[in-house]
Amino acid sequence: MIRHLEVWLSREHVGTLVQAEGRLTFSYAPEWLKSPDAKPLSQSLPLQGEPFDDRAARPFFAGLLPEGDKRRQIAKILHVSDQNVFGLLKGIGGDCAGAVTLLTPGEQPIVPPHADSIRWLDDEELVRLIDEMPKRPMLAGEDGFRLSLAGAQDKLPVVAQDGRIGLPMFGMPSTHILKPAIPGVVASVQNEAFCLTLAGTLSLDAAKVEIRHVIDRQYLLVSRYDRTVDSSGEDRVRLNQEDFCQALGVAPEYKYQNEGGPDFAKCFNLLRRTTRPSAPQVLKLLDYAIFSALVGNHDAHAKNFSLLYTPQGTVLAPLYDVLCTAVYPELAEKMAMKIGGKYGFADVLPRHWERFAGDAGLSSAQTKKRVLGLAKRLPTAARLLLATFDMSENHRGFISKIIDLLADRCELTQRRFEEAKG
Repeated sequence: MIRHLEVWLSREHVGTLVQAEGRLTFSYAPEWLKSPDAKPLSQSLPLQGEPFDDRAARPFFAGLLPEGDKRRQIAKILHVSDQNVFGLLKGIGGDCAGAVTLLTPGEQPIVPPHADSIRWLDDEELVRLIDEMPKRPMLAGEDGFRLSLAGAQDKLPVVAQDGRIGLPMFGMPSTHILKPAIPGVVASVQNEAFCLTLAGTLSLDAAKVEIRHVIDRQYLLVSRYDRTVDSSGEDRVRLNQEDFCQALGVAPEYKYQNEGGPDFAKCFNLLRRTTRPSAPQVLKLLDYAIFSALVGNHDAHAKNFSLLYTPQGTVLAPLYDVLCTAVYPELAEKMAMKIGGKYGFADVLPRHWERFAGDAGLSSAQTKKRVLGLAKRLPTAARLLLATFDMSENHRGFISKIIDLLADRCELTQRRFEEAKG
């Protein structure tokens, strides 16, 4: 049986995804290829007349979907296999990361979205939604909702406006991502909010976050950097983006370097190929890598870095999904990507930062300067932020543990560089 989904970038039809005998092919639409505004859906799917086979197409489209248990739950609700990328996208591929929308043949994006395109929630409805998210990820199977975000954590695209939270329906672009507390992970909401806010205080380009409360629940509200407004200031517009695994043609199940996923060298090379001028973007990624290492964000794999396609050109997306995982003894001690051949932060010496720089095509002196610069500034910035951060005393004590951990890492890093000089 042959089935089709039409692929749209915002309001432009760009191609067709086909499933035949369980295998995918993607073809660009001839009219898109002829358009002066034509641009590729992905760095891994360059503009061409010939179709892309399953091996080429699957990594990008699978990368639009949730992962792990969330994907399996959605598949069960939709009565499809969790390996059926096409079936999952047919069910939830209406509002994905970036500007991608997948519609059945004959459908078109609603332009403009009508007044009923947002279902506003009162407090009781929002609490019920948060409680049901682990059982029904992405509202899979509910009429009017086709929402998808990559990752293994519970999250949901929402519209946040004037203090209200609503659910986008019928193709309405969302404005924020709602992330409830992670079960079994202490103070995950406060942890992520603190780490991302801390990155911002250090002048790193980071996603804007806010801790919200509803009745007795807390959740993280993350502003979508891949959403903006048009020139009228009224209609929401999707900006396309893709994570580094999608851009490099790597399936999401291989996102970790030790499973064959991208290393930092490939990530830096990707930026050099795709951004102009690339030097500022390369330095941004260097700072992201250093910050993640010092703050204990061991889950900084290639799906947690993205390219953002703006009207001004391709840039490195703001930092997102940053959590100090090192503070949890039960979580992996290994970093997702090696620094100079080492997965363990405690094993990273100055010579490993030098190797990291060499592998990534960076200046060793500049890399050392930025490592030491962040190591010196980070503990003070963290303590100042804690003094003004809005949270309970319980959570304040937990965040203090994170600050102690990052301060130890910064002190160790500085000491090792001093010893290497002698």
